[in-house]
Amino acid sequence: MNYLPDTILKQVYKKRNPWSHKGQFGRLLIIGGSKRYAGMTFTGLAAYRAGCDLVYLVGPQRAMDIAASYSPNLMTEPLEGDYLEPKHVKSIMEMVEEIKATAVVIGPGLWRTQQTRKAIVELISRIQLPMVVDADAIRMISAAKGKLYKKNAILTPHANEFFELSSVKVSDNINERIKAVNDLAHEINCSGGVCPLVPPVNILLKGHVDVISNGVKTMLNKTGSPYLTKGGTGDSLAGICGALVARGIDPFTAACAGAYINGKAGELAAKKYGEGLITTDLIEEIPSVIKYE
Repeated sequence: MNYLPDTILKQVYKKRNPWSHKGQFGRLLIIGGSKRYAGMTFTGLAAYRAGCDLVYLVGPQRAMDIAASYSPNLMTEPLEGDYLEPKHVKSIMEMVEEIKATAVVIGPGLWRTQQTRKAIVELISRIQLPMVVDADAIRMISAAKGKLYKKNAILTPHANEFFELSSVKVSDNINERIKAVNDLAHEINCSGGVCPLVPPVNILLKGHVDVISNGVKTMLNKTGSPYLTKGGTGDSLAGICGALVARGIDPFTAACAGAYINGKAGELAAKKYGEGLITTDLIEEIPSVIKYE
């Protein structure tokens, strides 16, 4: 079995040129939030802590108000209404162009109305940038997996979301998980009848041991802690992965490094807080994981 080495981060974080400028290390757009959920705030903060230069959030008004009031680091664009709808797609696509986004995260906190499903499918179909598909966007695209064909994407399901994507109920057996993830990645990447040498769609199945595969290459990540059951720790993973693809890291490497960073930061936070750990504790430990560079 191929477990991620500690050196995975050396593939991502290189010594910076003194003349580096704002935006050079990623312009990330996060599409998320709803009336009840504002987990995309965690996604944005994690992306910043993982090194992204500029992080923008777009979503329903209440979620954007929460994010903007929580941290002035996050640039927000509120949309009318309580949930994402097809009527919002045009303005989101215009925002992608306006901010010169280099990657997109879609899913955290969007919830699962029928109108939101239609909007998510349309956005995934139209966006041509590297993307991270997370949370409710995974559930919503499950009936239209063909829209993912040839997309440079990372999908970050937990076991229940994986079931909706694949109709396969994975057990705790690691070999079964590896086979299930490989099979689904191969199915998506070869759905057009041609299997690419470098498959663009990557699946990161979260668990005690994370399984990352594009149907050709598979890696396992064992960083993490049993205390990372708190709501929001998956949102932080999506943000880290988004930050990495936004700076130009290929999706497979980004998924591997993202899983490692999120798990390792969770380990550090768990040593301090144990049962009391919350997602912001994990996010604050991200710099400690990547500081060696």
